[in-house]
Amino acid sequence: MADEVKGEDAFLEEIGPIPYKPDAKPNETMVFKHYNPDELVHGKRMEDWLRFSVCYWHTFRGVGADPFGQPTINRSWEDGTNSVENAKQRLRIAFRFMNLLGIKFWTFHDRDIAPEGATLEETNRNLDELTDLALNLQKEYGIKLLWATCNLFSAAKFANGAASNPDAHVVAYAGAQVKKGLEIAKKLGAENFVFWGGREGYHSILNTQISTELRNMANFFKMVVAYKEKIGFTGQLLIEPKPKEPSKHQYDYDAMTVIGFLKTYELDKHFKLNIEPNHTTLAGHGYEHDVVLASEFDMLGSIDANTGSPDLGWDTDQFPMDVKSCTLIMLAVIKKGGLNPGGLNFDAKVRRESTTVRDMFIAHIGAMDTMARGLKGAIKIIQDGYFEDCLKKRYSSFSSGIGAKISGGTASLEELEDYIKKNGEPTLQTGQQEHYESMLNAYI
Repeated sequence: MADEVKGEDAFLEEIGPIPYKPDAKPNETMVFKHYNPDELVHGKRMEDWLRFSVCYWHTFRGVGADPFGQPTINRSWEDGTNSVENAKQRLRIAFRFMNLLGIKFWTFHDRDIAPEGATLEETNRNLDELTDLALNLQKEYGIKLLWATCNLFSAAKFANGAASNPDAHVVAYAGAQVKKGLEIAKKLGAENFVFWGGREGYHSILNTQISTELRNMANFFKMVVAYKEKIGFTGQLLIEPKPKEPSKHQYDYDAMTVIGFLKTYELDKHFKLNIEPNHTTLAGHGYEHDVVLASEFDMLGSIDANTGSPDLGWDTDQFPMDVKSCTLIMLAVIKKGGLNPGGLNFDAKVRRESTTVRDMFIAHIGAMDTMARGLKGAIKIIQDGYFEDCLKKRYSSFSSGIGAKISGGTASLEELEDYIKKNGEPTLQTGQQEHYESMLNAYI
């Protein structure tokens, strides 16, 4: 093990910036074959369309543990302690890693970067010390904070939730933690701030007052908005949907559920959504569903670029390596005009069997290449216009006559009845699903 660790450390020291090599052989996995940050595509640099981000928790805090197995990953820069000094060493390594990949953004939970102390005051001092270093590293490497978030789900105190907890004492602690989170987000120039309600939900309806918990959670978010405005933090607030796990049912089930919650409590002007497609599939939807839906309602803020294994049925947080899925995601992003101030955050982890630093690099490189291929395919789809032409034809009946009145909201049921009496039964129109699927395959 000692030799292996030493070799990993030497590997990180010796590697240079990852090159772009479009003619690379399939077994050359430490090069970009498709991602060229400066390439101009559809009016923007590729880097500006994709806005990649490294997530700190999986990449630098993940140890390969799962519910059935012990940790498998031992990084050479870890000294086995939870000290502030070890946290600083880890942070320096992280920025070197991001710099070698050419990634310009990062994300973190508050408890990822700084050890928790015996009191809130000690914990906040640790955060101040680590974020002082992070601010210097951001300036040194030219890397920005895509978003920050608070871990309101791991600690035992949050076993029954945070903002929706039945104990007001716990809700108060969550508020104090978020207050500090917003302050350090402003300090580091975060472009967004994310809320993931990991335990905002229930395991049994028998001991749950749903209306009370939802109301308290909404009031919590209103406090967040008030403090954000008070301190002058200009980042976008985001909520990340997930249907289940760890709770049996979570209040942020999917994109439509979150949008409905935000509109019900008049928070939709202040929040958008951070969509993780792996969570979308856990909700029983297609991979791209929540991204497309949020975009259609102008509520898409950012994307956690990962995937899962639907056959397993749990949150596996794999790197996105499927070109078709990434093409559909990027199609929605392009139609939206881009994700700024959001991005594509690799909320993904190497498999517990992939234990080396080289695996960390290859995972990010492969995912960046896959998203780049998806971007190029999506642009070609838009430029060719075949899909758009087919869709215009399919919905053409709403451009005039009774269809235009239905679409414009001016029709009445009496008018619809009169129309049927004059025109008779409608004829069945083909949906041409196989035609659309065959066209898509031409771009993959």
